[in-house]
Amino acid sequence: MKHTIISLLLVVAAGLLCSLPADAQDMRASTYCNPLNVDYTYMIYNSDKNLSYRSGADPAVVEFRGEYYMFVTRSHGYWHSTDLLNWHFITPEKWYFEGSNAPAAHNYKDSVLYVTGNPSGAMSILYTDNPKKGDWKAVPAILHDLQDPALFIDDDDQAYMFWGSSNVYPIRGKKLDKNRRFLVDGETVPLFNLDMQKHGWERFGENHADTVLGGYMEGPWLTKHNGKYYMQYAAPGTEFNVYADGVYVADHPLGPYRYAPNNPISYKPGGFMNGAGHGSTVTGPGGHYWHFASMSLSATVNWERRLCMYPLYFDNEGLMYCNTNYGDYPHYAPAEPGNHGTFTGWMLLSYNKPVQSSTAVAGHEAGKATDERVKSFWMATSNDSTQWLQIDLVRPGKVYAIQVNYHDYQSDMYGKDITLRHRYVVEGSEDGSKWVTLVNRSKSYKDTPNDYVELEVPVRVRFVRYRNIEIPTPHLAISDLRVFGKGEGKRPAAVKGFKVERLADRRDAQITWQAQKDCQGYNIRWGIAPDKLYSSWMVYGDNSLLLKSLTTDQSYYFAIEAFGENGISDLSGTHKVE
Repeated sequence: MKHTIISLLLVVAAGLLCSLPADAQDMRASTYCNPLNVDYTYMIYNSDKNLSYRSGADPAVVEFRGEYYMFVTRSHGYWHSTDLLNWHFITPEKWYFEGSNAPAAHNYKDSVLYVTGNPSGAMSILYTDNPKKGDWKAVPAILHDLQDPALFIDDDDQAYMFWGSSNVYPIRGKKLDKNRRFLVDGETVPLFNLDMQKHGWERFGENHADTVLGGYMEGPWLTKHNGKYYMQYAAPGTEFNVYADGVYVADHPLGPYRYAPNNPISYKPGGFMNGAGHGSTVTGPGGHYWHFASMSLSATVNWERRLCMYPLYFDNEGLMYCNTNYGDYPHYAPAEPGNHGTFTGWMLLSYNKPVQSSTAVAGHEAGKATDERVKSFWMATSNDSTQWLQIDLVRPGKVYAIQVNYHDYQSDMYGKDITLRHRYVVEGSEDGSKWVTLVNRSKSYKDTPNDYVELEVPVRVRFVRYRNIEIPTPHLAISDLRVFGKGEGKRPAAVKGFKVERLADRRDAQITWQAQKDCQGYNIRWGIAPDKLYSSWMVYGDNSLLLKSLTTDQSYYFAIEAFGENGISDLSGTHKVE
């Protein structure tokens, strides 16, 4: 009897907690899911055709007085966080760069320093000791014609500026004299350039498939760790699934720099949303490193992007790497003790499951909301409160989290509007008749374009229903309603027939395996040693992959695992490929 009463109390508590306002749910969250749920600014592309689009890219994240600030391309302000998880937009009192592009920031003593790129004119360094207020002041223009700048001040107080965004020119750097208003102090030093004939991942195009155009090298960011200097850079292009960050290492900020053998270090080419390039690295809660980067949406225009974050590490050989494994599934948050950045093990219950909707526009049927393709979307015939979307999970599962990814179809919205808000309710049911509230955003005052909500207590359901209340855009469009949790069946069997063949072009490898019925997809992992499988690629609905991101003179080890709603199979043994 005692256990029955306790169980009833837990059920009641779960219902109350799941119905709390949005802000209360945010405060409880201990997990996150890429893409990050930030109130992205609308950009102007072609107002005559209603082709405005949201975008967040090129994040420069810095720690200041134990809190964090994130500066993003053309956002009319910046974001503040106390935990690297919940971000709140700041409209500064004074701001000099409304159209700021590829910003850089640095925490220097008791001020935040900021500079933005300007490839054809003068540039100033901004500074403030109160970024929450945003009373920025400007050092008179002392720099010129720099794109994608990166500001760095070393432990000995020597200042440097690095920059680069080109398919021709290298990443470059120069000394600055911070005691003389950051005037240039010394010659420009070329640091390194792309080597696409050797580094497969630097090749242009989707899946590195463009053999005509050269890749772009851009977005430098310098991190100092254990006396070494790690210069991160992005390639080959921000609009592609293979947009990534690599790194060179040196004993001095101006080099000479050595190419890291495990490049790229931040790579997310497969799954729901791809790309992990042009980022920044910051020390977060507990002294742990985090890497923020740009993801490619590229549905309305090529430059439609989102933000992501991954835990970053240095191994016992000093190699820098990010953990992007299952990178758009829920992971533990930066401030979560002992678990920061680790995968929760919550799988996707909604993938390709049957869907019904209140209405749908031709070509944007309900099934588009569960296909794990960010560029496709369900769109209702109106955006009012009568619209709903219902997923049949086919088999009951325990739901731990929900992610609602809205799509901006002909939004015709421009700039920063702090009054935007998304209001909706997500319900669950075991039988399709009796419903309980899983997520309650009915009274939310937040703009949540990629809303991720972790349930306080997991709930066993078979059906999940989204009910719209209010959205800020003219059209109700959802690219994917993603339901995360644990299925009740057996996890997939180990993958059989795994083969890796390095091709005549040593940058490429053809990977094949036997297809199996008990899984949703496969996760391929590779690296430069059996215990350094730092890179991964999620493959849905196929049993082969042409991997084009290898370095010609590097040996690799490969492994594979199957994944599905019931878990992940055992990892195969590693295959060495010379």
